[in-house]
Amino acid sequence: MAIKKSMEGMQQKLSSMSMSGNTDQDFVMIMKEHHQGAIEMAEVELKQGKDPQLQKMASKIIVAQKKEMAEFDTWRKKHEANISSSQFGK
Repeated sequence: MAIKKSMEGMQQKLSSMSMSGNTDQDFVMIMKEHHQGAIEMAEVELKQGKDPQLQKMASKIIVAQKKEMAEFDTWRKKHEANISSSQFGK
């Protein structure tokens, strides 16, 4: 099942992340991955789901999560000097 595979992939990535000990940095790193997982699950709904209401919700989720991910990227760039590249998987 594609949606389960997507969810399991997100969970695996989240559980394998190393924490920096800086709550702000860790929050950004974790939430960005969490949002990516939500996007992937919503994309599965759009491709395979049948319910129009859920498909509409999935479309809204994708837009909202991408917007927030961009906000996380903006924060990260602003604070880049204080963040080692290894903390964000570079």
